[in-house]
Amino acid sequence: MRKILFVGCSILGLVAPAHAQQADGDQAGADTSDAITIADYRVREESLTITVTGNPSEVEDTGQPVTVIGAEEIANIQGPDVARVLQRVPGVTINRNGGLGSTTGVSVRGAANDKLLVLIDGVRVADTASPAGGFDFGTLGAANLSKVEVMRGANSVVWGADALAGVLVASTFERSGLAGSVEAGSRGTASTSVEGGIGGDAGFVGGSVGYVTTDGFSAAASGTEPDGFKQFAGNLRARAYLSRTFELIGSLRYADGTLDIDGFAPPSYALGDTPEVQETQQLSGSVGAIYDSGPLYLRGGYSFSDTDRDNLPSAGAAPTFESTGSSDRVELRGEWRPIGPLIVNFGAENLWSNYESTSYGVSTAADTSIFGGYVQAGIEFGGLSGHVGVRQDEHADFGGATSFGGDLTYEIVPNLRLRASVGEGFKAPSLYQLYSDYGNTSLQPEESTSYDIGIAYGTRTASTYASVTLFQRDSENLIGFIGCPVQTGICTNRPYGTYDNVDVARARGVEVEAGATPVEGLTLRAAYAYTQAEDRSPGSANFGNQLARRPQHAGTLSIDWAVKPDTLFVPVIGGDVRIVGKAFDDSANLVPLDSYTVVDLRVSLPLGSILGERPVEVFGRVENLFDESYQTAAGYNQAPRGVFAGIRVGL
Repeated sequence: MRKILFVGCSILGLVAPAHAQQADGDQAGADTSDAITIADYRVREESLTITVTGNPSEVEDTGQPVTVIGAEEIANIQGPDVARVLQRVPGVTINRNGGLGSTTGVSVRGAANDKLLVLIDGVRVADTASPAGGFDFGTLGAANLSKVEVMRGANSVVWGADALAGVLVASTFERSGLAGSVEAGSRGTASTSVEGGIGGDAGFVGGSVGYVTTDGFSAAASGTEPDGFKQFAGNLRARAYLSRTFELIGSLRYADGTLDIDGFAPPSYALGDTPEVQETQQLSGSVGAIYDSGPLYLRGGYSFSDTDRDNLPSAGAAPTFESTGSSDRVELRGEWRPIGPLIVNFGAENLWSNYESTSYGVSTAADTSIFGGYVQAGIEFGGLSGHVGVRQDEHADFGGATSFGGDLTYEIVPNLRLRASVGEGFKAPSLYQLYSDYGNTSLQPEESTSYDIGIAYGTRTASTYASVTLFQRDSENLIGFIGCPVQTGICTNRPYGTYDNVDVARARGVEVEAGATPVEGLTLRAAYAYTQAEDRSPGSANFGNQLARRPQHAGTLSIDWAVKPDTLFVPVIGGDVRIVGKAFDDSANLVPLDSYTVVDLRVSLPLGSILGERPVEVFGRVENLFDESYQTAAGYNQAPRGVFAGIRVGL
């Protein structure tokens, strides 16, 4: 309740200060005849990322590999499934326990799903009550997203705990006017979204809402009963300009979903049809301020994230398991340009985390905190850009952690850059790993060091771009679950096992990302990664094995063809081909997951404009055109062929 009251008093949204400056310029009577178009603004937004320094910076000014997918591309992909958006990022693979809305993990460069730091509108949204403290992408829809940034590589210098393998930042819509879409299709699936807002010289207030429902299909490959999903999600964003240099900011997100799940019922305890239901509620938000004088940029504030999860034996029954994970964070970040090409990024934050859970009447609870600060020196001089930084964190339970990192990029000739980076990452043990019935309070943080070197031509905002990146990540002190046949040492009073720092891993490979517009109206994109992710744990029987659910090959080819660009009633045709190599479901490499190829086709038809400049189009797609049968987690079905159609206004 305290957080609902807090948000009710301050529904303020995260926004780049450039908006404020543009609005103030208009107010002062500046000549707007050369004002940027909506298309120009989108290009500008898609060329910026906060994943590298914590503050808005140009993608081309970093040696770290970053992919930014903007609103238009997300809309062109169609549908509420965010996994279909993320598969366009090289080095990203998806594993999912069933259909839309089911537990969905995102692996970056062969790392475990929980090693990716996830922020929505600048707020950390990990479920601190989950066993490993990760984020379930099954609870995030694509329909309300205007931008997704993915930085691949450790970056705990800027982000602290959890940025072991990378950082993903998702942003919801913030724009004036009104837009929306509605679609329906196979398996009783329907989704709708509406976004809009009001803006002016004083500020902005707006947001988006969305709803999705599906009857689904059996999550268990051995089952026949469909497992459905429904979710409502809403976002609010606003800002208030107090002067040309100072503005108030904030955000709010709420999501409420119900998922039918299959389980392991007695007496066989094999995965199969069950009437179990999972209910998940998420609430997150932030409030703060931005000061931007030009040489000095500061952003500070408070944010929170709560996740409530209940597992019910059947719809309407009393929960057999309940959990609540929450976090609160205060932070200050800044960028100072003292002279010429020199840049100093800096920041500090304190994060408080807690969880409560009740399983069959037995309750547990725990909390902890971590404080950290960093400084990162940088330079932007001609074609040379680089950063080097250090961070110190102090955890309430295990003590301190120091992280280093640096990156460098050099423009050899116009648009052609060499890139290189090195970064350290760490992840604190989750509260569940520390304090649950299986917990071990002597756990130490997981650690990684990542290296990148590559060459890039242009960025994704250009009509032609390409990049090739070689990478390696070494991870140690990884936390794994161990059996306890003897009740001594850390196994004391842990008859069913516990957690320990027992695993070491190495991931290396190459990423390729490219795009081209060979003729007007035709856009080609490709993303591919070869990832060799191996168990390197000394003395382990699995030494040298491929890490579970980490395919070595994964790539996506995308094609969009506007038959006659900017012509009404003439279709735009497109499609994605997703190819994923074989993998194993277990660390012993005894349970294979076959390779698969999934083809999606889509079409849209522009119909004109209403409400001023708001374009209208009808669209449709076929997902999994050839009805490929495949699994990303052993025993769990993936979506069969599906046909969907809808109408969209705006964008």
